[in-house]
Amino acid sequence: MDSVRIDKYLWAIRVYKTRTESADACNGNKVRINGMNAKASKAVKIGDVIEIHKASVCFSYKVIQLSENRMGASLVPDFAENLTPESELAKLHAPVETIVLKRDRGTGRPTKKERRCLDALMDDLDM
Repeated sequence: MDSVRIDKYLWAIRVYKTRTESADACNGNKVRINGMNAKASKAVKIGDVIEIHKASVCFSYKVIQLSENRMGASLVPDFAENLTPESELAKLHAPVETIVLKRDRGTGRPTKKERRCLDALMDDLDM
């Protein structure tokens, strides 16, 4: 086997849960092979570097071996080397601050006075 379709390969090394997700990512310009955008039918060869944009993180993998069959997670390092820098992986664990302001149902839009209080609260939190 000299090459494998990129959508099959990404599914096989467990980057995506389904082949449909993998193909959609390829067709949505979220996958690059050696710096070039890749469609789902693009062939991957040993030594290629694959970049995948998922959830604001750019994952990078180097192809070590080819496979069309999905494998267990423990076997993935034998087929693809993860080249993703730590700075990109840190984005996955970045703290997310969420503020939920609750208003009683049916009270309508905030008044001008309430809006000023909300804006002041948000300004205090940004500091």
